[in-house]
Amino acid sequence: MTTIALIGAGGKMGFRLSSNLKNSDFHVRHVEVGEAGRQRLSDELGVACVGAEAAVAGADVVILAVPDNLIGKIAAGLSPMTESGTMVIALDAAAPFAGHLPDRKDLTYFVTHPCHPSIFNDETDPVAKKDYFGGSKATQHIVSALMQGPEGAFALGERIARTIYAPVGRSHRVTVEQMALLEPGLSETICATLLVIMREAMDEVVSRGVSKECARDFLLGHMNILGAVIFEEQPGVFSDACNKAIQFGRDQLMRADWKRVFEPAEIAASIQRIT
Repeated sequence: MTTIALIGAGGKMGFRLSSNLKNSDFHVRHVEVGEAGRQRLSDELGVACVGAEAAVAGADVVILAVPDNLIGKIAAGLSPMTESGTMVIALDAAAPFAGHLPDRKDLTYFVTHPCHPSIFNDETDPVAKKDYFGGSKATQHIVSALMQGPEGAFALGERIARTIYAPVGRSHRVTVEQMALLEPGLSETICATLLVIMREAMDEVVSRGVSKECARDFLLGHMNILGAVIFEEQPGVFSDACNKAIQFGRDQLMRADWKRVFEPAEIAASIQRIT
């Protein structure tokens, strides 16, 4: 049986992992320094926590379910306890990409991250339809990278990833560099920013006299159909009028060189700010 040391087991992300690992065939040792997190693990999952040294000693896998800006410090502290051949799993590419994991060639480094349930979620269970984050009821896809270690280790890492993020649909294998393009590049620098702008635009329309309920209904409805066409969820083309509005909007809102955010130096700088 594979033994996992779950660091940060009672945190925001760690508790989700603890819940999904509870009924798996993995043996899990839970580590949580926060009193509230330890209490929640005990009350809701019947889980007792152990110290980091007891958890990591002899573990096959160490999962770092901790904030990006703490991974370097925590991983360095755990390194003397981590035996050669252990797999260390990070849940985001930022810290590994930035070089914050210990320089140990004898360890396997695996990075995995959820895609989260699609906006074109086809769940029929009302509870699953409301699982926007994933890892509970709604199916989501995942991305994973074997940063270093033997090729055969990828299968174990992926099996753990499918467990902690369950239920999982597609599993995509990428490099750490490609994962950094996806996040923070695609998902945060681009998607989150443009969504914030869309919300600000909605608020502007409201400030000009349209009711918030009306503006929200109109925007979210159009996001649905426009997104379905743009991302090829259904066949369709935009009207000439819509295409003209899009071209005008691009010229007004977007810098001509906006794609530079995906250049390696820009991705590295973004990750440096995060970590």
